[in-house]
Amino acid sequence: MASEPHFILDITTVLGASALGGYIANRLRQPVLLGYLASGLLVGPFGFRLLNDVEQIKSLAEIGVAFLLFTLGVEFSLAELKRVKDIALKGSFIQIGFTIAMVAILTTLLGLVSGLIQGIFLGAVLSLSSTAVVLKTLTERGETNTVHGQIMLAILIVQDLSLGVMLAILPALQEPQSLFSSLVAAVLKVTIFLTAALAAGRWLVPPLIRNIVKTESNELFLLTVIALCLGVALVTAHLGLSIEMGAFVAGLTIAELDYSQQVLEKILPLRDTFASLFFASIGMLVEPQVIWENLGLIMGLVALVMLGKSTIIFPIILNFGYSLKVALIASSGLSQIGEFSFVLARVGLQEDFISEETYFLLLGTTAITLVLTPIWLRWSPLLADFLVTVPVLQQYLNQFRTPKDIEVPEMYKDHVVVAGYGRVGQIVVKILRNRGVPVLVVENSEAAIQQLRSQNIPYVFGDADSQLVLEKVHLETAQALAIALPDPASTRLLLKRALEMVPNLDVVVRSHQNNEIDLLSQMGAQEVVQPEFEAALEMGSHLLATLGSSETLIQSVMLDLRTHRYTGVRPERTSQLQPENLNETAPEFHSQWIGIHAGSALNGSSMAAAELRKHTGVTLMGVYQGEETFYYPKGQIQLSTGDRLLVVGEPRELAYFRALARGDVDFQDSEKPTTV
Repeated sequence: MASEPHFILDITTVLGASALGGYIANRLRQPVLLGYLASGLLVGPFGFRLLNDVEQIKSLAEIGVAFLLFTLGVEFSLAELKRVKDIALKGSFIQIGFTIAMVAILTTLLGLVSGLIQGIFLGAVLSLSSTAVVLKTLTERGETNTVHGQIMLAILIVQDLSLGVMLAILPALQEPQSLFSSLVAAVLKVTIFLTAALAAGRWLVPPLIRNIVKTESNELFLLTVIALCLGVALVTAHLGLSIEMGAFVAGLTIAELDYSQQVLEKILPLRDTFASLFFASIGMLVEPQVIWENLGLIMGLVALVMLGKSTIIFPIILNFGYSLKVALIASSGLSQIGEFSFVLARVGLQEDFISEETYFLLLGTTAITLVLTPIWLRWSPLLADFLVTVPVLQQYLNQFRTPKDIEVPEMYKDHVVVAGYGRVGQIVVKILRNRGVPVLVVENSEAAIQQLRSQNIPYVFGDADSQLVLEKVHLETAQALAIALPDPASTRLLLKRALEMVPNLDVVVRSHQNNEIDLLSQMGAQEVVQPEFEAALEMGSHLLATLGSSETLIQSVMLDLRTHRYTGVRPERTSQLQPENLNETAPEFHSQWIGIHAGSALNGSSMAAAELRKHTGVTLMGVYQGEETFYYPKGQIQLSTGDRLLVVGEPRELAYFRALARGDVDFQDSEKPTTV
């Protein structure tokens, strides 16, 4: 009993440190995941040593991994898994096999290992990526349903499946005569488990959940869900497979049920709590002294691993028909060493595949790659756009940015371009087609293209925010553009580039977050739709009608709220915009305050007359005049010498606007800077 207060104190310490670390990371505009990792380092055995029993915390942390994968299974569903099954199965095995082969050959030739067997083992350790870190990062960024998000998660799931096979085979490498039997046994275990899980998901789990729901007891429902998640994870652990695999499959058995959303609502708080323990436990593995003493070697290994894995995965994704941008983001996101590589490394230490020194070097390298993953993912879309501007690479890479498939009638005009054919895009297309309006869909998902092809809907297969793709959709003859993309960054880039091509185009955009509404409106969208607010407005309309308000009054109230971008019901104060908020909302753009000089053509001009977006490509977000600052200014504001303007754009556009504000160029002096 004496140890119980220590255990409670340990949990309190880790959770408190994680909360503080996550808050600091959030204030520094970094993923909270980095805060969890740092907090684990500080309170762990290599930091201030505030914990009495680290192993107990690590045991609880495994529950966090199970809940993470369970919720992924509930959200993913078998239907969505089928969309990326080719790259998930074929691509994953190619990636794992090629990584193992390359590492084994290179380490053996360079004399870094004592034999080929050790090289194969190191290749297996490096071939796995981190499901937990990638999933957490994608969830924070709202990208789990994007094409690159689904590709990454599908590959990671197959990697988790392969972990069980690796754990069975690797010890047998010391005795090659038993290798075949170990492989057969491992494959047999996986096959039996998946068959049993599919049978249970069809005949046992649905009636069980329905009977529990009939009790109308929230406690019983939550306990049943937890027992299902951890129970299946425990079964896979005893079979020598990963707990990640078991938890994910448990989630899949619930994904197709009517109660899946209720399951998510109940389990999410537990997932986030235990996940913070898991990421803190990863931080506890980092030994600063080892890293410091081998800093050069470890940083070299980090660079080699992340660039090497990206280089292997990138062409694999490209060869499966995905775009340059999707391939680069996905390969960047999978470039770290996975947390379950720790399990393999521990087995390797026990079986004498690696020395203790190599083991600690692997731990340090793995921990740093995990820390760098959120940062690498954040900047990879910008890297994709930058690479195609490099003259040496431009011609080669542009072939992957061009549309891969086009099915558009010649001389297509008076149509509506719909970017994205997910749930929202499908409804928009159906409404327009029912009214006889011609539509043209832009999509980069092979599964969605197959649906469009089967329904004879005109489409362009490619990234909607690509300049080369936009040139094929006849924007100049279109009536409007509807943007329903799952990726916020792609949404902003598409809006910007579409209006550069056709400045007066009517564009309606779906907003993903509240802080995007004003930015998208100021960038030129005629209408910005926020799904949660629209649902609230419809509910409010119904209630007002029930209470006896006239239809005219209700429509007037709703129109006023929409016209003013929901400001009457939004919690935040949009007048408090700051440049750092812009950098957080739209990291792919740059923002800068630029002053107007006496000789500038902007002096004495109104915003509307200046047409800054048309002439320079930048978007004006704020004007500082005298002692007053106007954010999201309207067209009637007069610009004069001494005014400072907050503008958003790409570097070349900002440079051109800066020259215009100084008076170095006039509107007629040169063409607006182009983007690639």
